[in-house]
Amino acid sequence: MTLSTPRLTALAFLLVAAGAIAQPVYRNVDKNGKVTFSDQPPAANVQPTAPRGGGAAAGATGAGLPYELRLVVQRYPVTIYTGEDCVPCGTARSMLTTRGIPFDERIVKTNEDIDALQRLSGQNSLPLLTIGAQQLKGYSDGEWSQYLDAAGYPKSNQLPAGYNRPPAQPLVAVQQAAPPRPAAAPAPAAAPAPPPAATGPTQSNPAGIKF
Repeated sequence: MTLSTPRLTALAFLLVAAGAIAQPVYRNVDKNGKVTFSDQPPAANVQPTAPRGGGAAAGATGAGLPYELRLVVQRYPVTIYTGEDCVPCGTARSMLTTRGIPFDERIVKTNEDIDALQRLSGQNSLPLLTIGAQQLKGYSDGEWSQYLDAAGYPKSNQLPAGYNRPPAQPLVAVQQAAPPRPAAAPAPAAAPAPPPAATGPTQSNPAGIKF
């Protein structure tokens, strides 16, 4: 599906408005050690500190990225949901990688993954892309590019050399098997039963007395 110009304009407005609401607060430390907080980023010659309260997804925190790209990642983290033997999924992944979009990948393999995808998107088709809270169902190069542009992602690869994307993870975390319980100690052997008491006179009990 291709977005019309009015719809794209409205989308860009909503993304900008959401970004304004979620404006991060920066922690600045001067040369005397004084700490101040401001909504303005540090000067270009000062190493920026991470904004407080960032809402990035796990694995896509933006650590080590250029400053402007890091802000976009924190505001609108990107996650792609893929499956095995899914040709459109591979094409979609390549598009994000070529453009230099930092993203997390979740693989749908098990029945539990499929159920989780259904709850998340209302359908079972792949790939699924999320940009912040926005969902894009099915791969469309034009549509995905328009939404990434509106979110503020650069049009060309700006990732630093040596950047490593987080490895793909299953949509539903695999539960670790519980360690085997130690075998119970064998029960002690029962004491031998006493011999049956004599019921009549014996050599040691000529009268046959019973207690």
